Amino acid sequence: MLNSMTGFARAAVETPFGTLTCELRAVNHRYLDVQFRLPDELRSKEIDFRNTIGHELARGKVECSLHLRRAKASAAELNLNTDLVQQIGASTARIASLLPDCRAPDALDVLRWPGVVADPEIDTEPLYSEANTALVNALAEMGTMRASEGQRIADMLDSRLDDVVAIAASVRDRMPEVQSAVRAKQQERIDKLDIEADPDRLETELALIAQKLDVDEELDRLESHVSEVRGALRKTEPVGRRLDFLMQELNREANTLGSKSADKQTTNAAVDLKVLIEQMREQIQNVE
Repeated sequence: MLNSMTGFARAAVETPFGTLTCELRAVNHRYLDVQFRLPDELRSKEIDFRNTIGHELARGKVECSLHLRRAKASAAELNLNTDLVQQIGASTARIASLLPDCRAPDALDVLRWPGVVADPEIDTEPLYSEANTALVNALAEMGTMRASEGQRIADMLDSRLDDVVAIAASVRDRMPEVQSAVRAKQQERIDKLDIEADPDRLETELALIAQKLDVDEELDRLESHVSEVRGALRKTEPVGRRLDFLMQELNREANTLGSKSADKQTTNAAVDLKVLIEQMREQIQNVE
């Protein structure tokens, strides 16, 4: 089954340390490119998070954001930075001596001072375990979204492949008629010249023209590539790069078919093929 490279997911877990929220955003990319926004307590675990994502995703540009909203500490848990409080006290006393009319800060003002109340230290390993759970949950949610989008793309590709096969079949059915029309046109030109043509030489020339116009090989390869694409759609591993290569091969055969075209209908068929192939190629850019 196909997976799209685009997706979004958000997962939150309640922990003894507070609420951990994980957000994932993914768009198409040639390779797997993961960028992180982590709280300071988890920066040392970036490689572990990267391995967790790499186990689930093969391609795509992924933004992973982990945010910790700490639980409110109780009064008994307040961790005062006494050194900083003493510095603030000394500084306010000096200011009071210079500016007697200036109001001295009260205790609440000091508590609001940045760094006076320090957040309690968190053990990295338990926090990582909780964060990894949030990440795994977000990956599962995004995987569901990517699989759903991938199925939509697969259905579209399957429909376009049916159209490609139908066009190839119509061209193949018309080739005898096209070759007969070419023979008739050549004979008409000879008749207008009012000369006696060597029948053997004429047949040889007509055979060479028919050979140049023969597109059976191109149609065979076209149908073979279609079978390869259908086979890739049934695989479970990532096939985006393989599909992209097959689109190039399909486009090559469509170009050759157009260059060998001897009538308007075959030319139109080649153009229709190129339109279908381009539509598939655009969607395949989002396939993992």
